[in-house]
Amino acid sequence: LLARYRVKKIVSMMSHITGGGLPGNLPRVLQDDMDAVIDRTTWTVPPIFDWLQEAGDVEEEEMFRVFNMGIGYVLAVRPTFAESVVKQLERDGEPAHIIGRIERGQGRVRWASDA
Repeated sequence: LLARYRVKKIVSMMSHITGGGLPGNLPRVLQDDMDAVIDRTTWTVPPIFDWLQEAGDVEEEEMFRVFNMGIGYVLAVRPTFAESVVKQLERDGEPAHIIGRIERGQGRVRWASDA
C-alpha cells in the first residue's frame, strides 16, 4: 500500500494499536496540536471483546483504553484519498474502515460521541 501511494504522499501517520488501545497508541504519532477524533460506531467490535467485557465485568470506556477492540493498525491519510485507500486494502484482503478524522487539538484521542 505504501509503495502504491508513495509518490502522492497521502499517508501522514501510521500506528500499530497494541496494549493501551487507541487512546494509548495514537498520541505517540500525533502532532502536539492535533487530535484524532474516533467514531466507535464505524466498525464491528469482534465478539471476543464482548466476552472479555462481560466475563471481567469491565466498563466500555476501560475496554477501549486497554484493548484495540478490533483495530490493529491505523493510517491517517488525506481525506480525498480515504475511500480509495480503504478499497485498496480490502482488495488486498485487509478489512479496513474510515474510523475518524484528524483535527486541531492537543495531541490526544477524542471520541466522536464526546466531540
